[in-house]
Amino acid sequence: MIKTFKNIFFFTFLAGSLSAAAQVTNSSPYSQFGLGDLKGSFLPQNRAMGGLSMGIRKPGLYDNINLANPASYSSIELTTFDIGASMDLRKLSKSGVSGKNQFNSTLSHITFGIPINKFSAISFGLVPYSDLGYQFKNSGLVDTNRVEYIYGGEGGISKAYLGYGFRINKNLSLGFNVSYLFGSLKENRAFEFVNDLNAFNSRTQYKQSVSGLSFDYALQYSANLSEKTKLILGYTGNAGNDLNSSNNIVTTRYRKNIQGEEQAAADSTFFFEGAKNTIKMPMTHTAGFAFEKTNAWLIGADVSYSKWSDYREGSINPGLNNSLGLAIGGQVTPDASSINSYFKLVDYRLGFKYDKTFVKINNTDINQYALTFGFGFPLPRNRATFYKINFSAELGQRGTESNNLVRDRFVNFNLGFTLNDKWFQKTYIE
Repeated sequence: MIKTFKNIFFFTFLAGSLSAAAQVTNSSPYSQFGLGDLKGSFLPQNRAMGGLSMGIRKPGLYDNINLANPASYSSIELTTFDIGASMDLRKLSKSGVSGKNQFNSTLSHITFGIPINKFSAISFGLVPYSDLGYQFKNSGLVDTNRVEYIYGGEGGISKAYLGYGFRINKNLSLGFNVSYLFGSLKENRAFEFVNDLNAFNSRTQYKQSVSGLSFDYALQYSANLSEKTKLILGYTGNAGNDLNSSNNIVTTRYRKNIQGEEQAAADSTFFFEGAKNTIKMPMTHTAGFAFEKTNAWLIGADVSYSKWSDYREGSINPGLNNSLGLAIGGQVTPDASSINSYFKLVDYRLGFKYDKTFVKINNTDINQYALTFGFGFPLPRNRATFYKINFSAELGQRGTESNNLVRDRFVNFNLGFTLNDKWFQKTYIE
């Protein structure tokens, strides 16, 4: 078992290292808006069900970290550790012309859940908040010279969180997460002469460093419908918060050689450092439910709303739209106590999600759809220690080719390793 753990940990660490070296974890032109492509606070077991989370507490025999609803922490009975990686394949198309397949990978999360007593637990960890990654260009003429306008961006925002969940009584639980958001977003705007090697090209680089606190509050209410079935209602909200932003801008001139390779910068024509701004984040609300039969199945739905029209970067209103999301999903475990068939112990998950994103271009809403599925593979137990590998896949599309826009088709894979154990408990010797 220790060998299995080491192999899984090595795989997730390797995937994260590959991403860190590339410094790009997204390849969508729609990530250039706001703070990038929002990742959502979901582990693979939630993503496989379309992002279902509000009514999720302990869906099966294993303790689960559901950081999207911190009220769920009150169901954690064993110390829980969850680490994972994500990978995505993406293809962009415009006006019937498709680009090349793009591949990215990253270490997606590392989280802990630790019970305080029979009624409460804390959770903490590090997860991605948003990703920025795109590259595209347009051509034109200046006098008789052919030129290219090149746009690119990379970077992202990470979220370190600490949360607490506790039961008020046997039915009602409350919780909260305090998160620290931090990271940098880098964007480039270049103007290049295609055929004139003597001409100076120009590039302006923008770097935005972001940091600040965020606070989420949550509740869950569980009602028994029968001896083995129950209904769980959940809600999570954020009243909006302010982030700090520091901006640097530099413009350089450079030439390219006959092979098209960029030469060292000739000079800097503009430099500005340390402009301070306050980023106003939107109010968000998510509510949902889940019907659950203990250790057998669950099904549910969530609805989310974010008021991105209130988003501001200093005094600038980038004109984002309010977003709306829907998640529907479920899980089935054929026989959680089976001793004759391993596949009856596996969790089978399926879901669907729809998002009306905060982006609107050419008077067209940029919507996103995805079909999701996944599995939870239990590993052999070691006394009071439980292991599970969670896998999820998302097959989806964002945007459209109508109105001269870009269609972004993607397949996202997420892999997580969950461990439940009795840590931090005293050993008594008679």
